[in-house]
Amino acid sequence: MIDIKENEQLSTLNHSCAHMMAQAVKRLYPQAKFWVGPVVSDGFYYDMDLGDKKITDEDLAAIEKEMKKIAKDGKRIVREEISKADALELFKDDEYKLDLIEGLEDGNITVYRQGEFVDLCRGPHVDSVKRCKNFKLLKHSGAYWKGDASNKMLQRIYGVCFETKEALEEHLQLLEEAKKRDHKKLGRELGLFMMSEYAAGMPIFLPNGMILRNVLEQFWYEEHTKEGYQFIKTPIMMSKELWETSGHWDHYKENMYTTMVDDRAFAIKPMNCPGAMLVYNSGLHSYKDLPLRVGELGQVHRHEASGALNGLFRVRTFTQDDAHLFMRPDQVEDEVKRLIRFIDRMYSVFGLTYDIELSTRPEDFMGEIAVWDQCEKALGDACHAAGKEFRINAGDGAFYGPKLDFHIKDSLGRVWQCGTIQMDMNLPERFDCTYVDRDGKKVRPVMLHRVIYGSIERFIGILIEHYGGHFPLWLAPKQVEIIPVLAEKHGVYAQEVCERLRAAGVRCSVDARNEKLGYRVREAQLAKIPVQIVVGEGECEAHTVTIRRAGQKESVTLPLEEAVTAFVKEIEEKKA
Repeated sequence: MIDIKENEQLSTLNHSCAHMMAQAVKRLYPQAKFWVGPVVSDGFYYDMDLGDKKITDEDLAAIEKEMKKIAKDGKRIVREEISKADALELFKDDEYKLDLIEGLEDGNITVYRQGEFVDLCRGPHVDSVKRCKNFKLLKHSGAYWKGDASNKMLQRIYGVCFETKEALEEHLQLLEEAKKRDHKKLGRELGLFMMSEYAAGMPIFLPNGMILRNVLEQFWYEEHTKEGYQFIKTPIMMSKELWETSGHWDHYKENMYTTMVDDRAFAIKPMNCPGAMLVYNSGLHSYKDLPLRVGELGQVHRHEASGALNGLFRVRTFTQDDAHLFMRPDQVEDEVKRLIRFIDRMYSVFGLTYDIELSTRPEDFMGEIAVWDQCEKALGDACHAAGKEFRINAGDGAFYGPKLDFHIKDSLGRVWQCGTIQMDMNLPERFDCTYVDRDGKKVRPVMLHRVIYGSIERFIGILIEHYGGHFPLWLAPKQVEIIPVLAEKHGVYAQEVCERLRAAGVRCSVDARNEKLGYRVREAQLAKIPVQIVVGEGECEAHTVTIRRAGQKESVTLPLEEAVTAFVKEIEEKKA
């Protein structure tokens, strides 16, 4: 899918279409007042106050009809500059626009006019509403004014616009496919996870989901062991003093869960980093010991707004696949290059491609500019040395260091930010982390934060949608379903096949229910089990199995031992 916000031409087109939608809404509901209508990655939206009127799906059709009239009429979109005083007078009956205007500096303000409709806006826009004819309104929802739950609830309408009818239709087809792959829907259907009102934003993993999670974690540990990582586990709750040292207490307290223990303030950790600092400082380190690679699958909690929660994508507790790497300055480029190759290897197993973004020094930064320049160069040089291109995201680094972000692309072309390599000049200073250099002096190590999955929960959500629930054999919670043609006659051999597969480490079961064969095969397909094995009279006599893969019509019959060997090899090689 195209990121519309990042495409200058489509961004301008969708911005103009948002205005056209507002014009249609104003015609249909004269009482309408408008807040903001920005472009987002998948189109645009507009927040509006319609008084007592509540938008329904049927209303969207009426708004679309009016929008088509406006587009056909083809009025030009005209940019005008007016004084702040004139702007206040023009929008004197709209408290939302007045609020926006009051926040602007004195001087000329731009508005855009099309026919009878005028809106406060910086622009730019296309030249005519005729250009906005290939659009679709997608959905509606509530949205608090300024995102503040203490403010009035406004109504938000989402839409999208393309240059051509064909491009719009292609995009809508992708949206339909995305609906089918919705991880919340498939999570319920496949018994992977659930949510409960008793723990809002805190996913409960069901048996199938725990299998998937455990496989991912095992893969993570195996690959990190190959890369020379050591593993730790730090407490989930630590005292206020630690969070004061790290800076979280002053800057992140409102998002932390806190409590009192023995008259002492504690907080559940929102990040794993301070714990890793304690581990590093628990011993002395020489320049010969570095680089030191420390990994932790650490569960963290963050108090996200209830309206922002979204399945596994936005939660209040999640497990970060954290690693903290401590090194000498002369090791940075080689270590980052090694990390990039490691991340590349991990993502390739899932068939995920990615782009890299280098975020550089922000205006509010700590440290010396020369050190920042050196760190940014090291990250860029490491990318080139690893044969990877990157784009610059100027000024978007954290205040404590530059970073590389890995934006993965799934099977529908959607982009997700997952992996990060983040330099940190802050925590080593705050925690007084040192090592002894060649001259016997204590000096600061360079530290990198690093995640690959990002969070286990969110990565599982991405994989559910990436695969559409059809996981490859190595990942599937249940890998094989064995179906006897007749349970009474062929059930014993079916169980023998199951026991042989289980002994080889294959996750399988027997469906010997008193149902027709076709029904049981369809049930296995609906459950998205990768392999169905059917055994009947011929298979029992010849000690063979008939194998049918999900999504394939053809089947193949193999000797049992040959089939077991093939399955084990496929699982070990983690074939997509």
